[in-house]
Amino acid sequence: MLDFAHIYAMDAVFDTPEDVPEEVRTNKRYAGAGQYTVSEVAERVKADVGNIDVLVHSLANGPEVTKPLLETSRKGYLAALSASSYSFVSMMQRFGPIMNPGGSAISLTYIASEHVIPGYGGGMSSAKAALESDTKMLAYEAGRKHQVRVNTISAGPLGSRAAKAIGFIDDMIRYSYANAPIQKELAAQEVGNVAAFLCSPLASAVTGHTMYVDNGLNIMGLATDSKTLLERDA
Repeated sequence: MLDFAHIYAMDAVFDTPEDVPEEVRTNKRYAGAGQYTVSEVAERVKADVGNIDVLVHSLANGPEVTKPLLETSRKGYLAALSASSYSFVSMMQRFGPIMNPGGSAISLTYIASEHVIPGYGGGMSSAKAALESDTKMLAYEAGRKHQVRVNTISAGPLGSRAAKAIGFIDDMIRYSYANAPIQKELAAQEVGNVAAFLCSPLASAVTGHTMYVDNGLNIMGLATDSKTLLERDA
């Protein structure tokens, strides 16, 4: 079991204290949170533990995720990109300098970045596409500047609390089971195993990569449970 020496509150939408609007600063939800912007948390980590080996970006938010893209507002779209993709750039800017050479940064993406997943809206598909593109550029820039690796994990459908926000995760889990090459439900432990690999010296030559952990669903170009196929086989 892991023991947590320090736990920090962080709102990755805000890079510096100057970015926090007054209505947020005075909101009771933030009362007692202390220093919670990305830059402040990086400074606190440096003061408490010095340099770090691993950075994990496991956060996303799309306030209009249930809306089709054609109904998504500019504000909702930009909010999705700010929280879900630019936040990784911001974290690399602030935490990169305190990462040890050979360190590893990882994030979590989703196949909606490259394929159409109806219902995954509000600009979140675009945010995941940006995250994957940024992973490549960050791998180059952070690799040259800090000698660290940057990768992202594209996990298949998991019944997490965050996934339930889109409203049809159970359908996606059933779809994956029916159509993936390996017919079983994906376990969070399996995603964690790959994350541990990418953060370990075993992956010392792996960077800028989108690693699929989805029982192989990403390779499929045809839904084997399609009604069209059933009618053909009848």
